[in-house]
Amino acid sequence: MEGVTVKKRTYNCGLDAAVDVVGGKWKALILWALHREALRFGELRRSVSGISEKMLIQQLREMEAYGLVHREVYHQVPPKVEYSLTEFGQSLNTALIPLGDWGEKHMETIEAIPRD
Repeated sequence: MEGVTVKKRTYNCGLDAAVDVVGGKWKALILWALHREALRFGELRRSVSGISEKMLIQQLREMEAYGLVHREVYHQVPPKVEYSLTEFGQSLNTALIPLGDWGEKHMETIEAIPRD
């Protein structure tokens, strides 16, 4: 894949490895947006509120490099590209569901925490 290099690394524990793969604000939201079906770029951008086109492209490239997302190019006019989760990506999404449940349960408490 051009433009994205995933450096080989050694991890201290499984959580360290998982956070490295899904770290940042956007990757988990992109995974969740793709959990039901493949989406075209524009559909995906509309599904992930607040993400810029540039950031979505960057995140998708990284996720593709990790093997989480599959990019399917349909050679037609106009060109069509769809993104879907790989089996690896689906397994990560399954692991994130309890974290999302925890966030839902504690959202009011989290929102009330003062930040600078």
